[in-house]
Amino acid sequence: MEESLIKRVMASIKCGICGQRYEPDNIGVLGHQEDLWFLRVFCSACHTQYLVAAVIREGRAPEVITDLTGAESDKFRNADMPTADEVLDMHNFLKAFDGDFSRLFSRK
Repeated sequence: MEESLIKRVMASIKCGICGQRYEPDNIGVLGHQEDLWFLRVFCSACHTQYLVAAVIREGRAPEVITDLTGAESDKFRNADMPTADEVLDMHNFLKAFDGDFSRLFSRK
């Protein structure tokens, strides 16, 4: 696997302190042994530095861990994505929701 691809993967991750995405120029590959990569990452926003050890396997899909049945997985895999309006509606609902599930589900 090429270092440039590793840097692109890391550049898609956000800093754990400030939430800023890492810049590719601030990601240094220190080395690797097979699938285990060691990186130095610097956040230009909050000046935090990290040492990252990452297992990156080329050409293998990650294992999916779920409690859904096969039929449920197929149902959601083939479902339409929620629209922006639906996401906003859910956001507004949750913002106002007081956590009383008994009352919520007893409505008629």
